[in-house]
Amino acid sequence: MQVILLERIARLGQMGDTVKVKDGFARNYLLPQGKALRANEANMKKFEGQRAQLEARNLERKSEASKVAESLDGKSFVVIRSAGETGQLYGSVSTRDIADLLAAEGFDVNRNQVELNNPIKTIGLSEIEISLHPEVQVTISLNIARTADEAERQAAGEKLDSAEAIYGDDINENARPDAFFDPDAEEYEEDAEA
Repeated sequence: MQVILLERIARLGQMGDTVKVKDGFARNYLLPQGKALRANEANMKKFEGQRAQLEARNLERKSEASKVAESLDGKSFVVIRSAGETGQLYGSVSTRDIADLLAAEGFDVNRNQVELNNPIKTIGLSEIEISLHPEVQVTISLNIARTADEAERQAAGEKLDSAEAIYGDDINENARPDAFFDPDAEEYEEDAEA
């Protein structure tokens, strides 16, 4: 289906471009969201008549997004979640969680603006793209940890995805295979005497 774009759409085109898209994409997304019109003579005339208004509205939205981008770009946020010893989360961090986190911090961001290909399922530091406007993108950093103390350690560059990182190097010396099977170990000799 041929459509006329009413705003810039990533990987598709600029405002006013006539592009060919799949019918379902046009019917289910572009047309209902008001992002495009069917390409025909009547709509082309309608678009040309409204072009100045659409460009003014786009410029206004872009300036608003730029103001938010100045305060949001490069910020770091801490997310506390339950996770196993290997760093695997019990659940995940999705676009909705990120949008709720930003809303709690005072930023007006929809979950549709968070560009996350797959949910985050492990602890660690993640860089997330936020598309505030088709022409304004920012990057934020998420520090996903089990506790605030771990978040500080992760921010300092420590990796916390193993049991040793959580509990320290002396997690359980007796459970180490080399100490357990060493016949010269003192514990073995004491047990043999008894």
